[in-house]
Amino acid sequence: MSKKLGFRKALETRLKKSQVAAKKKAISIFTAMSVAHVDDEELTPGEVRNIEKALPRGDIYTGQWCDNLPHGDGKYLWTDGCMYVGEWYKGKMTGKGKFSWPSGATYEGEFKSGFMDGKGTYTGCSGDTYKGSWVMNFKQGEGAHSFSSGDRYEGEWRRGLPDGQGRYQWKNGNHYMGQWRNGLMHGNGTMIWSNGNRYDGSWEDGFPRGNGNFKWPDGSLYVGIWTKDGKDQNGTYYPAGSPSENLDWDPQQVFLEDLKDAKICTGENVSILPSQKMPNWSAMAKRSEGRQRRMVERKSKNLSYGSDITDVSTAGEGDSKVEDVVVRKPNPENSDIRQSRPQFKKIMKKQGQTISKGHKHYDLMLNLQLGIRHSVGRPGPVVSLDLRPSAFDPKEKVWTKFPPEGSKHTPPHQSCDFRWKDYCPLVFRTLRKLFNVDAADYMLSICGNDALRELSSPGKSGMFFYLTNDDRYMIKTMKKAEVK
Repeated sequence: MSKKLGFRKALETRLKKSQVAAKKKAISIFTAMSVAHVDDEELTPGEVRNIEKALPRGDIYTGQWCDNLPHGDGKYLWTDGCMYVGEWYKGKMTGKGKFSWPSGATYEGEFKSGFMDGKGTYTGCSGDTYKGSWVMNFKQGEGAHSFSSGDRYEGEWRRGLPDGQGRYQWKNGNHYMGQWRNGLMHGNGTMIWSNGNRYDGSWEDGFPRGNGNFKWPDGSLYVGIWTKDGKDQNGTYYPAGSPSENLDWDPQQVFLEDLKDAKICTGENVSILPSQKMPNWSAMAKRSEGRQRRMVERKSKNLSYGSDITDVSTAGEGDSKVEDVVVRKPNPENSDIRQSRPQFKKIMKKQGQTISKGHKHYDLMLNLQLGIRHSVGRPGPVVSLDLRPSAFDPKEKVWTKFPPEGSKHTPPHQSCDFRWKDYCPLVFRTLRKLFNVDAADYMLSICGNDALRELSSPGKSGMFFYLTNDDRYMIKTMKKAEVK
């Protein structure tokens, strides 16, 4: 009798263990490739372990892991060859780290929510090097850029371009010291050529404009009003050693000859930004959970519970360890062990059609993502909840061109040439703050690696809705009449 009870307890223990294993597989986010220093017990919330995981798209993560997210020090290797080694915080590259591209380019410094943000050094594949401050992937603040051409700029930056006070040194020895705006000499500044010529005065869009003095090494001097087209040019030329004026010298020579080689380098374009490579952990978790559920469901269909035992090997009398159990053909009437099958929630199919390459609105989706990333990522003034009425004016908008080859304000892309209109940017920036919408999370959700889903409108308007993969945000198209 005791032997029979021991066997029954052993069988119950074995069945319970199989259920626990199935449950652990069902709730696991990723399939583990190999695990270091992790036993078979479930991780308690807040517990940090060292692991190595193969992720659904073939990427590999090695390092510290907490609450199903990278947290601490870790290395992430993407299938395209990009790699990040450094600190993580709740699934995001945050802290100090190094990001490398397949081209050989690297960024080493501070990150915030996946963005290059803080102090850091970017070294391009062509030899460009920038060392200084960053804000959301843009060079911003104080920094120095050494270009592969041999030129060098040191000073203030804004949105990736020289802006403020700075000094530009050309390879040929010419240099400019003064004010900049949008990557061009603009404001008051001094240009000194390697031959000793010098201009002190006002600049506009990279050329002398307004009051300025041009001086030669021999002491000759031109004082006057400068314009590039020469229409409003007005001034006086004083030869060296002579107090009398001389009008033989043409100031347009400065524009045609002296400034023809004063080109400002823009540096190389970054092929893809680290923030664009950030994994969408919640989406991967849902996909993996769905796969695990299907696996467990298939296994549960092949497993029957009952009392018709065909092969049992025990370790001996009084020992309840079961080495091998084959269970088949349920027999509810005679069974002493009642066990119900695992119950699973029905997986709801997501609404809409995923926009993949070849879809008629694929380019539109890319344009939306590029435009939103540009608008949200663009540094703006300090947000205040007390907005002026002028902020709501429909005329308060910003136009931006997005050529496929990229520009000084936009990255290169694989979509068509398009223009982006940003209505009332300060209002929408304030709304995001009011509803506690984190800019980094917002961009990762809409502009991350996952495509949007298209929902056609059931109404007569024919408008479309675009839903993010994590179901957090929705975009609605509008007709011109609605905008007005």
